[in-house]
Amino acid sequence: MIGDVIEQSLRQRSPLIPVEALLGNCDGSRMPEILADRLTRDIAQKLIEVCPTSALGIEEREGRPCLRLSYGQCIGCGKCVEASQGAAVVAKQFNRCGVAKERTMLLWDIDGRVEVRALVPSPEEARGQIHSLLQRALNVRQLDPGSCNGCEAEITALTNPYYDLERFGIHFVASPKHADMLLVTGPVTRNMADAVKATYEAVPAPKLVVAVGACGCSGGIFAGSHAIVGAVDAVIPVDAYIPGCPPTPAMLITGIIEALRRCIAK
Repeated sequence: MIGDVIEQSLRQRSPLIPVEALLGNCDGSRMPEILADRLTRDIAQKLIEVCPTSALGIEEREGRPCLRLSYGQCIGCGKCVEASQGAAVVAKQFNRCGVAKERTMLLWDIDGRVEVRALVPSPEEARGQIHSLLQRALNVRQLDPGSCNGCEAEITALTNPYYDLERFGIHFVASPKHADMLLVTGPVTRNMADAVKATYEAVPAPKLVVAVGACGCSGGIFAGSHAIVGAVDAVIPVDAYIPGCPPTPAMLITGIIEALRRCIAK
């Protein structure tokens, strides 16, 4: 029986997700998307009350109440979607990976039912553009100063035949001395703060630092704990953020490529 299953599996063609379907895809991440035309003050208040990480809140803009959503704090629990009466849905596409911290936050005018700061879409990435951008290898050192290992599980999946990170010329390395980019997961615990600083210093310049997951972006559910120093940017400079709890492999690849694109464009 087991032999038959293995034989059948080996005979099947291995799927490889196309680049075009990969970038911007956030299926499985449970990240919320707000539908501004369905937003009311009562619904906004319900969303704020059910959010366990205070990712949702009210912010005044020119005397008007606005709903604020910080994707860097969002853990994708789905409670806002359940309580929203259709004003929040699970997102299928997500262009907030690999961006500066201020771009992980969105605002909606509750009374006007419009987004205050419109989403700035990433430039359309086609297969040829990606390979042109990554014509040389990018070496990544993954650093875990306090993660629950949820993000690590997704990062590990990047090397499987379905996502195949190495087709982009992106490789994981064992030493920060060989790295171009630090991919940092989890909040920084107090006993790992010095190790994070030492690792950062060991990466040769020019270098990129990407904070991964809600914990890396904001401290996540551990924010305020006496056991942590804070998010990654509380200890070392961060160039880009990839939200999610955890971010999916597609979101990770999108974020890594977007962070590199922004660095080259500077």
